[in-house]
Amino acid sequence: MTEETPGFDEKPDVPSGAAPDDAEPKAASEEGAAPAGDATSTDPGLLAQLDQVRTALGERTADLQRLQAEYQNYRRRVERDRIAVKEIAIANLLTELLPVLDDIGRAREHGELVGGFKSVAESLETVAAKMGLQQFGKEGEPFDPTVHEALMHSYAPDVTETTCVAILQPGYRIGERTIRPARVAVAEPQPGAQTVKGEESPEGDDKESGGPDEG
Repeated sequence: MTEETPGFDEKPDVPSGAAPDDAEPKAASEEGAAPAGDATSTDPGLLAQLDQVRTALGERTADLQRLQAEYQNYRRRVERDRIAVKEIAIANLLTELLPVLDDIGRAREHGELVGGFKSVAESLETVAAKMGLQQFGKEGEPFDPTVHEALMHSYAPDVTETTCVAILQPGYRIGERTIRPARVAVAEPQPGAQTVKGEESPEGDDKESGGPDEG
């Protein structure tokens, strides 16, 4: 008959569904996790490092925004300069063509713009107009020293202000920029015309009323 050693068949009390060997490691891991979380939240050194990182991030973000604004300003400045250079180049080209356009205008006035020369001249005027060239200056318009250049001066009784009475050479502009003023002959009101008229009117009234001698 075999003797049984008391106590070998007894098992420790463990929760149902859990292995006895897993109980102690799990408890140890839970106990070790809590101190780690507390260390990250209360360690002054880590908080100082976090503040430094946030400050550096803010500075880098500000630098990036400043660089982006400078780049946008640079692009706008380059585009503005490109347009200005283009306008200057077109203005210089058209300025060199103005004597040719003057010759075409004189030939048209004298009836010499005929045949193939007429077609070439009209094509040149069309191209100049497409590039923005505009002609101005008409007889009878008021004299404006900002767009007119007076080459001849006279007096006329039928004008009430300084007036362009003849266009000696038309003016040209590109947009709002005048590349050549209109060269004109101007006429001013006859000096003393209003004074003479005012002095003569009382005599005329006396003649119409018969005067004092007729009584």
